Amino acid sequence: MNFVEEMKWRGMIHDIMPGTEEQLQKEMTSAYIGFDPTADSLHIGSLVQIMTLVHLQRTGHKPFALVGGATGMVGDPSGKSKERNLLSPDILEHNLKCVQKQLARFLDFDCGENSAEIVNNFDWFKGFGFLDFIRDVGKHISINYMMAKDSVKSRLDTGMSFTEFTYQLVQGYDFYHLYTEHNCKIQLGGSDQWGNIVTGTELIRRKARGEAFAITTPLIKKADGTKFGKTEGGNVWLDPKRTSPYKFYQYWLNASDEDAKTYIKIFTLMTEEEIENLVSEHEQAPHTRVLQKTLGKDVTIRVHGDAAYHHAIEASEILLEKTLPSS
Repeated sequence: MNFVEEMKWRGMIHDIMPGTEEQLQKEMTSAYIGFDPTADSLHIGSLVQIMTLVHLQRTGHKPFALVGGATGMVGDPSGKSKERNLLSPDILEHNLKCVQKQLARFLDFDCGENSAEIVNNFDWFKGFGFLDFIRDVGKHISINYMMAKDSVKSRLDTGMSFTEFTYQLVQGYDFYHLYTEHNCKIQLGGSDQWGNIVTGTELIRRKARGEAFAITTPLIKKADGTKFGKTEGGNVWLDPKRTSPYKFYQYWLNASDEDAKTYIKIFTLMTEEEIENLVSEHEQAPHTRVLQKTLGKDVTIRVHGDAAYHHAIEASEILLEKTLPSS
């Protein structure tokens, strides 16, 4: 399979840097995505990036999942309208362990040359002093370059701390480190990360005289314009203690037909032909919700396991019986 072609038909490419597809066709390539440990669980918005790494590995390339032990101490301003509260070291360490455990459910860490790896950027930042950083990294990226980023421009009126302003340098150095130490040539991420990602490719170009690449995925929205992954109760989490498997399954089951057609491409490993056949079957009898049921089953089993899925089905049937009028 061709990774870029696979991502395109699934509707999972927003931006792609010139030369990226050629690099992926040339050789097995390492690529990474960063995950922010701001909570002790990832949510279903993170599943877009997790599935990106899954597709990357399935097409023969090597995925790195970076958990931000260092960047989590700073706070990514991308998409944020105000300064984020900083976490204590103890909370951050707890969150890191939980996120690492969740990521391990999705990727293959024992498949030879393209086995997945989890890395923590605190490992290379913990001994990196401030003066060393601004001398060895900061001198390569101009203020003008940093100010031009959307994540900065959008905050000029309300204000941004120096801490958040420098985040793109810290993330850029992550890419530089993985490029030089692990031959990682591509960074993947959401469309709001494009500015931070290209700072990394620029740092690699200037500091390492190398060439690196980037792909971003689009922001997933519901057909009605509301935010994907949100309910009246807040985020839909991957941790069953935060969102029960029953509620998790119900989120997918209650998706509109239009949204389900989008989600099944992004969140399952079904082939294009299988999805086309399923959509055709669904359109012949929409009331059976075969599309939503197939989607909910696939994602719930992937995240929570087979037993949790069957418990969710049982709970759904019990509640349905209670709501049906008695004869």
